[in-house]
Amino acid sequence: MSGFFSQAQQLQAPDVAYQAVLPMLLVLGAACVSVLFEAFLPRERRWGWQVALTVVTLAGAAISLIVYGNDAPKAGVKTFSDVLTIDRPTLFLWGTLLLLAFGAVLLIADRSVEPGGAFVAQAAIRPGTLQDRVQAAKVGMQTEVFPLTLFALGGMMVFCAANDLLTMFVALEVLSLPLYLMAGLARRRRLLSQEAAVKYFLLGAFASAFFLYGIALLYGYAGSVKLADIATAAAGTNRSDTLLFAGMGLLVVGLLFKASVGPFHTWTPDVYQGSPTPVTAFMAACTKVAAFGGILRVLMGAFASTNWEWRGVLWGVAIASMAIGAVLGLTQTDVKRMIAYSSVAHAGFLLVGSIALTSKGVSGTLFYLLAYGLTTVATFGIVSLVRDADGEASHLSQWAGLAKRSPIVAGVFTFLLLALAGIPLTSGFVGKFVVFSAALQSGMAPLVVVALVFSAVAAFFYLRVIVLMYFSEPAADGPTVTVPGAFTTMAITIGALATLVLGVFPSFALDWAGAGGFTF
Repeated sequence: MSGFFSQAQQLQAPDVAYQAVLPMLLVLGAACVSVLFEAFLPRERRWGWQVALTVVTLAGAAISLIVYGNDAPKAGVKTFSDVLTIDRPTLFLWGTLLLLAFGAVLLIADRSVEPGGAFVAQAAIRPGTLQDRVQAAKVGMQTEVFPLTLFALGGMMVFCAANDLLTMFVALEVLSLPLYLMAGLARRRRLLSQEAAVKYFLLGAFASAFFLYGIALLYGYAGSVKLADIATAAAGTNRSDTLLFAGMGLLVVGLLFKASVGPFHTWTPDVYQGSPTPVTAFMAACTKVAAFGGILRVLMGAFASTNWEWRGVLWGVAIASMAIGAVLGLTQTDVKRMIAYSSVAHAGFLLVGSIALTSKGVSGTLFYLLAYGLTTVATFGIVSLVRDADGEASHLSQWAGLAKRSPIVAGVFTFLLLALAGIPLTSGFVGKFVVFSAALQSGMAPLVVVALVFSAVAAFFYLRVIVLMYFSEPAADGPTVTVPGAFTTMAITIGALATLVLGVFPSFALDWAGAGGFTF
């Protein structure tokens, strides 16, 4: 017994760099407070309090991030027993997540585009019943979406900063579980929404199993789950590499699934289409940022010394993702599914920068994530405005002649589609340019040529929508364009202006993205 107490006295609490992790703590703490709001506030008062808490939390986290970032050490800070690393790329990713989450929260909070909001009034009601039809006409909404959003965002922030694989797995589950629920909360087309949630959950569970089994194999190889220890074992050991590459393969499958990289993209079209459009915007922008932040950290932190063995495989994965996204995107007749396949193609472009394993590859990928995320949030904001009697009119035929009905909405959507296509003077062009330049400097010229070809192919389905909006006659009974409320207007304006500014003056964001490298 005395020996037990003597050992307990030797244990010390880990040092915590509270200022460095304050943005993350604010988000997770506010998520807990948001749950208490749901438990104790009257239903009619929850929406206002939840919106105020979420917006104030994001603003406070952004301010604390800026204050710390001005004086943050370039080498980064390790905290929580070295399981989290707050370095320059982490700060950039956190800032990107907070900005994109703010735009998505504005779309989530809006109750003017869809009367009562995009979310079901009572999630427990069975789809297709009389009660379901009644709730669709109510003005209330399921406000649990706000704590779920904050928990998902907090998980994404931990995921980007995780310095060992177990912490990364826990963060992966924290960010994923709320998204599974949020995907099934659509006010209209409830069966489609619930189908999307079930598919996302089942496929996500398989991907998490791959990820966890990969961790087990890597622990068996290196005797540790820390990225630096795995890198040390991979660089100087006489053990068989079977466990190393088998574990890496399973681990990367889980990461590629979360990033919507083909051929691990099968959940993406159905979930994008069935989820409430604000949730689609949130997962399309923020989840991709978190996933590629994790991919960059894992590849550079644990497997950089063995890149000659696995780089060819990821070349093939990147080409497959670009081909799947570009070719299948041509066949889509639904706007949200088309954007889903667009995201698969963009994931392939992002993977090109990620496997460069250079500082320019990291900075280019980080900039691309920022540019793509802002454009995507604004794009889904526009998609939510075109509506018919059944809700959103997402079939391409319903967008015919939209420029004659609403030239402003058509003009903004055209600009955003051109940005996704990578046309000059948009952030999309700069993003592709910096990523492909980094790949060229790393000796991946053939991969860049393939990426350019599929960029041209993907541009066709963006241009098809533009031609449809401007050179087709609108149907007499076609959908209407809803006048957006203040929240949706702000989200679209922020995304569209940022797309223009980052396309014309990208240097400040590029300098921030390239301010320092990862610390392990």
